[in-house]
Amino acid sequence: MRARALFLKGHERFKKGKEHRYWSLAENQRCVGGRMVQRQVLYLGEINDRQRQAWIKQIEVFDAGAQVFTTVARFPEDRLIPAEVARGIQIRLHQFEIQRPRQWGACWLALWLWELLELDKFWGARVPPSREGTRWSLILAAMTAYRLIEPGSEWRLHRHWYGTTALGDLLGKDFSLGGKDNLSRCLDRLLKHKRDLFTHLRQRWVDLFGAKFDGLLYDLTRTYFESEPPADEQDKRRFGYSRDKRSDCVQVILAVVLTPEGYPIGYEVLPGNTADHTTRSDIRKKVEEPYGPVERIWRMDRGIPTEESLAAMRASQPPVQYLVGVPKGRLTQLEKKLTELPWREARDQVQVKLLPEEGEVYVLVNSQARVDKERAMRRRRLKKLWARLKELRAMQDLSRDDLLKKLGVAQAAAGRVASWVEVNVPPEGQPVSPQTFTFTLRKKKLRVQRRREGRYLLRSNLPAADPAKLWAMYLLLAEIEAAFRSLKTDLRVRPIHHQLERRIEAHIFVAFLAYCLQVTLRAKLRPLAPGLTPRAVLEKLACIQMLDVYFPTMDGRKLRFRRYTKPEKDPALLLAQLKLELPPQPPPEITADHKLTMD
Repeated sequence: MRARALFLKGHERFKKGKEHRYWSLAENQRCVGGRMVQRQVLYLGEINDRQRQAWIKQIEVFDAGAQVFTTVARFPEDRLIPAEVARGIQIRLHQFEIQRPRQWGACWLALWLWELLELDKFWGARVPPSREGTRWSLILAAMTAYRLIEPGSEWRLHRHWYGTTALGDLLGKDFSLGGKDNLSRCLDRLLKHKRDLFTHLRQRWVDLFGAKFDGLLYDLTRTYFESEPPADEQDKRRFGYSRDKRSDCVQVILAVVLTPEGYPIGYEVLPGNTADHTTRSDIRKKVEEPYGPVERIWRMDRGIPTEESLAAMRASQPPVQYLVGVPKGRLTQLEKKLTELPWREARDQVQVKLLPEEGEVYVLVNSQARVDKERAMRRRRLKKLWARLKELRAMQDLSRDDLLKKLGVAQAAAGRVASWVEVNVPPEGQPVSPQTFTFTLRKKKLRVQRRREGRYLLRSNLPAADPAKLWAMYLLLAEIEAAFRSLKTDLRVRPIHHQLERRIEAHIFVAFLAYCLQVTLRAKLRPLAPGLTPRAVLEKLACIQMLDVYFPTMDGRKLRFRRYTKPEKDPALLLAQLKLELPPQPPPEITADHKLTMD
């Protein structure tokens, strides 16, 4: 916002037979058709003009020199302070200056969510200020707000972002981030309170949204590091199977547990070489510590549970109920039995079959939307591979070794589609030609794949006879996929710049806190503005800025107004929809070391 576009505007109003004058900063805006309108940006309040003593208005002003609040009456420079006014200042209205435009709205919302979850009380009791006065709980609030609004490195938070926002104004006049080392030192104080935080969040989810914990969602994701493998064998950064296709990087595994509504109740950071199927029993024990071994339904994707772990869940007391995805190899084993069963409509374009089998039930799901998606992907990859094979066959003077290299690259890019094309390469010593290098479709295998497109198999020990209900329950796993997307993309948990294991885990801990704020905002939006995402709300409110407006006084001091700008139409409608009220504007400040004029 440019100062030269703003001008001072007076507003006269007669109220109860008395004349009042109010002042604001406004700007000109050109509308469609060339018409010019004035828009109020900052409201400065009433400044006494031609009023009598009976209705002279006094306001509270902070004296920066004396560090106290006092009440004064303000007058424009062309009006003398009446003799009957005990405290007053004259202001040079038309010599104002505007400084430090900074983002205010999104920061205010982030701290409002922080207080709504009562994290200010939780952390205030656990990380008290240092002897030097460093307020660790507020530094953590700033780090979490940063991760929610505009995530990046701690270095960028300290050197750039914090100074471009009004976070310092919102956290209090006596707060500052301090030295850059304070951010890392704050991380060192967090992890020992992780279990207490999970218990606290559980109660807040119940109090705010009536959350229930009779069902749990569990899944894994990975985050990798562009760094050398650690020398310490106990370090969790390890090489392992990478779904990000970065097997050259060490990684850690993040196991997250959510309620079916998407409220996070816990997570664990596991070594990067941990096999998926070995994690669930450990997570189950850690979840049961605060919540008890009550009956609840665990929903897991395929690849996590093993036959042994499922058997243990069935045999435990009380029995642990589960609904899990099944690897596609199992579908081949049960295909004959499932073929004999009729399809049942679960919903529009979704059909299911139910197969009881040795105390469990298998649910075969056929989704037309998934059929269309998988078929389009298969056709696109197969068409690309086929075109590349034709290019290789048409190349002149291509040696057999070069052919094998290029063929390997093409097949790797095609993925599983490559197994549906039978390729014959020339024997060693023979040239590459259309006669020695041939390729054909494996039509039988392709027909089997086509028949299975859009189908997947579920497995459960629930005593439910309705396959459509089981399918609907499994779809709740989309909540945990959304959580991983938020952590990886929206909240940008990577790249992780820390080198110490405890700070890496603390960095993930802060990202988890930011995710809790995001979930809280999404839950608030769901009944009031379901079409909006948390990211869209933060972006809209980020348009509300805070400005410092300075007015020189006749006695050589300056009167400072810290004001957030008037919300424009979209943010104003959003605030009304969410039933949020902005806080009052901060009181003015007089910047001088000597006392106010006493007339």
